[in-house]
Amino acid sequence: MNFQGVYTALVTPFVNDQVDYETLGKLLEMQVAGNVAGIVPVGTTGESPTLSTAEHLKVIEFVIEKVNKRCQIIAGTGANSTAEAVELTIEAKKMGADATLQVTPYYNKPTQEGLYRHFMTVAEKAELPIVLYNVPGRSGVAIAEDNVARMAKANPMIQAIKEAAGSVERVSKLLDICDIQVLSGDDALTLPMMSVGAKGIISVASNIIPAEMSEMVNSFLQGDVNKAMTLHKKYYGLFRDQFIETNPIPIKAAMAMADLIEESYRLPLCEMGAANREKLRNTLIKCGIIK
Repeated sequence: MNFQGVYTALVTPFVNDQVDYETLGKLLEMQVAGNVAGIVPVGTTGESPTLSTAEHLKVIEFVIEKVNKRCQIIAGTGANSTAEAVELTIEAKKMGADATLQVTPYYNKPTQEGLYRHFMTVAEKAELPIVLYNVPGRSGVAIAEDNVARMAKANPMIQAIKEAAGSVERVSKLLDICDIQVLSGDDALTLPMMSVGAKGIISVASNIIPAEMSEMVNSFLQGDVNKAMTLHKKYYGLFRDQFIETNPIPIKAAMAMADLIEESYRLPLCEMGAANREKLRNTLIKCGIIK
């Protein structure tokens, strides 16, 4: 499977503490119109830890049916229980997902051998293309470069990795030792990572500016670095401020300011503090996203 372009780490909209499928459908149409390469439902940005298993699978199914093959769907089906990750991934495959995003198991902090066995079990039992998700800031453990290479060589289902550890050099290291596709996991590092071989971004910012993110990434892929850099500079403030509080709090707040969703979270996430909210609003105005 070819992973290239912008993949939106989609928020899960809520209303009265329930998944707001009407709004979710509108967001999906906005993403498709924005020419994204794919959508990643129920990842970190989709507040997966607070969705029940039934809700998790229903959101994936809704996204797949609504998009109807107009772009790729990388289902967020990772877990810190290998059995749960396998179960969710098998179900996503049955629904028609193109691939799965598999986060590094969090909280239990497995060894490198444990990580290897975890991802290999998902790959072998689910048989769906896997995008590894390296995010030590949330999971507490990184996937070592040589372990990524070991997995990529051991099973053809290990096809890509989302790099959210903040290291451009790590992208170079991975591409030097194995044949794997790399996607940035940080909007602000999209172009730096692409400059050394990454093929795109699993983006938070594209929730609110899908067309602009697609234009930035596609411009770079087509060799128009100046245009890509102009867009990067224009939206850098958003890239920066969408992490002034825990993701997805700022991006949901921004989308609410842009009248795209109702600002609603599930505990333990909650609304932004007043000072950060004002900072975010000013950034959105400066970027031209709201007036």
